[in-house]
Amino acid sequence: MKALDELTFDNRFARLGDAFSTHVLPEPLDNPRLVVASPAAMALLDLDPAVAESPVFAELFGGHKLWAEAEPRAMVYSGHQFGSYNPQLGDGRGLLLGEVRNDAGQYWDLHLKGAGQTPYSRMGDGRAVLRSSIREFLASEALHALGIPSSRALCVIGSDTPVWREKQERGAMVLRLAPSHIRFGHFEYFYYTRKSEQHTQLAEHVLAQHFPECRKHPQPYLAMFREIVERNAELIAKWQAYGFCHGVMNTDNMSILGITFDFGPFAFLDDFDAHFICNHSDDQGRYSFSNQVPIGQWNLSALAQALTPLIAVDDLRETLGLFLPLYQAHYLDLMRRRLGLTHAEDADQQLVERLLQLMQGSAVDYSLFFRRLGDTAPELAVAQLRDDFVDLKGFDAWAESYVARVARDPLQGQEQRRVRMHAVNPLYVLRNYLAQQAIEAAESGDYSEVRRLHQVLSRPFEEQPDMDNYAKRPPDWGKHLEISCSS
Repeated sequence: MKALDELTFDNRFARLGDAFSTHVLPEPLDNPRLVVASPAAMALLDLDPAVAESPVFAELFGGHKLWAEAEPRAMVYSGHQFGSYNPQLGDGRGLLLGEVRNDAGQYWDLHLKGAGQTPYSRMGDGRAVLRSSIREFLASEALHALGIPSSRALCVIGSDTPVWREKQERGAMVLRLAPSHIRFGHFEYFYYTRKSEQHTQLAEHVLAQHFPECRKHPQPYLAMFREIVERNAELIAKWQAYGFCHGVMNTDNMSILGITFDFGPFAFLDDFDAHFICNHSDDQGRYSFSNQVPIGQWNLSALAQALTPLIAVDDLRETLGLFLPLYQAHYLDLMRRRLGLTHAEDADQQLVERLLQLMQGSAVDYSLFFRRLGDTAPELAVAQLRDDFVDLKGFDAWAESYVARVARDPLQGQEQRRVRMHAVNPLYVLRNYLAQQAIEAAESGDYSEVRRLHQVLSRPFEEQPDMDNYAKRPPDWGKHLEISCSS
C-alpha cells in the first residue's frame, strides 16, 4: 500500500492541450475535515486506508495542497439539456486534478467536485454543498456494490465555508474516481463548433486510451461506437432492473464508458412506480423511471450525430438499432436472475411485465419484494407476499404461473435457490430517507451515520447484524422527499 506522496501521475488528457481544458487551481475550503472515505475506492489507487485520517488528506482534497505532478484542468464540453442544445457547458465546479496509474497499470481520473469557480461556471459559485457531496459519495459506492457500473467516490471533505443555495449551507468537496470523465458532450462540443481537427484528436484519444481493442477493426470508430452502444444498453438495463433513477440524463451527464456519473436528483424506487420522477425540476417527466430507456437511445442518437464526420450515417443508424434489442436481452436476463430462474423460456418477458403491472397498482416495495421472494419455497413466499397486493385475483394468477415456472427450472433445492436469489437481490438499498437522515446528522457535525450507512451499503446482499433498520420500508415522510439539481 502507498502513502499519498507515492502516487504515480500520468496526465494524458491534460496533454491534449488548451482546446480541451483550462488550467485552474482549486479554491481551498475553510477548515477542511474528513467526513467519510471509502477504503475500497482508496484501494484502486493502492492507497493505505489509514492515510484518510491524516491532516494532509483533508488538505489535499479540500483544495489546500496539490501534488507537484498534478495538473488541475477544467474540461470543456457542451450537451443537450432536457432536449435542448447548450453550446458550452464544461466543468463549472469540478477539476480534473490528474490521472493516476496504479500498480496494476490501471488509470484513474482524480476529479475534485466543488473546487470553486472555473471559466465554465457561468453564473455559479463553483461550490458543492455537504448534502450533495454526501449523496454522490453514497450513490457511487452503493451502485458499485450492486454491480452497476459507476464512477467511484474516494472521500467527502467538509468545511466551514458558507455556500448559498435555497439557504446558507456548508461547502464540501467530493473526490470522484473514473477511468475517464469524457462525455457524449465532449464530442458534441467539437462537432457543433466545427473544430474538426480537435474532434478527430479527441476521437483518437478515446480510441487509444479507452477502446484499444477497437483499433484492430476495419472501421475503428464504428467499432468504438458499437461498444459505447452496448455498454449503455447494459448500464440502463441494470438501472431499470434495480430500480435506479438517474434524474438528469442530459448528454453532458452521459459517460463515454457507459458508467453512471454526475449524480444530482437520483433515487432508488421505494414503492414500484414506472412513472416515478425523482427530480422535482423535471416538470414534463422527461427523465422519469420508465423514460430512461428511450432517453438512453435518444442520447446515443445525439452522440451519433456528433460522430458523423468520422462514421457513415448508414453505419451509425444500423448500430443504433442494436440498442433496444441489447437492452431488452440484458434486462430480461437480470430479471430472470432476480426471480430465481436459471434458464430462459419464451413467456418470461410476459411474466415479468405482469408482475410489474401488479406492483404498479399496489404500491409494493420494489426491493423488498424480490428479497422476500427468495427467503422461502416459492409456494410459501408468494403466500406471504400476497397481502401486499390490491388485485388479489391478479396476483394469484401470477403466483400460480410463477410457481409452475420455478418448478420447470433445473435449479434444485430451496437453499440453493435462496443463496442464488439473495446474491442478486439486495437487502439494503440507498433510500432517500436514509441518505437524508445521514445528511442531517452530518450537517450537525456527526459523521457517524454517513460512515455507518456507507458500510452497510458496501455489502448490500449480506444480512448484517443489528442493521435491521436499514432494511425496512421507508416511513411515509421518506417517500415524499423532493430532490433538486442542487442536491
